[in-house]
Amino acid sequence: MSENSTPERVVLLDEQHQPAGTALKSEVHTEATPLHLAFSCHVLNPDGQVLVTRRALSKRTWPGVWSNSFCGHPGPDESFEDAIARRARQELGLEIRNLTVVVPEFQYRATDATGVVENEFCPVFVAVTDTDPRPAESEVAEYAWTAPQDLIAAVESAPYAFSPWLGNQVREPALREALG
Repeated sequence: MSENSTPERVVLLDEQHQPAGTALKSEVHTEATPLHLAFSCHVLNPDGQVLVTRRALSKRTWPGVWSNSFCGHPGPDESFEDAIARRARQELGLEIRNLTVVVPEFQYRATDATGVVENEFCPVFVAVTDTDPRPAESEVAEYAWTAPQDLIAAVESAPYAFSPWLGNQVREPALREALG
């Protein structure tokens, strides 16, 4: 739920990535998930390390796998900047700065072992923080700061241990460049 305790809604998209309605987040992820708007954010610390998080074991999809710093869905009429700042606080207890979109046209579709589909138009952002996370247990089982090249090597050598969107994102030259 969002900070004001109303059910969270996601923005449904047509094939041209234009808004085509909304749906409850709790109901949109099924075996026939419609294309919807999301974002993915990679957070760097001042030392240039990237934050990776392991999804909570209670997560409905891809529980326990390592992923990017955090993801989420902008609500109807919510900017990416506001949605990303909101999720950084909710999921990781972080304040972020220097938010930059690095892969604006990222889209993926993946099916979890349970048959639930992710189907997202999901611009990829990079941000910086000056503090360590204080993750919400419902979202994050654990976290680590790592050198970007070590993350890329780990995803390439053991893709099954990582979320499919992270695997696709680290192949993007613009993200590799932004991570350093």
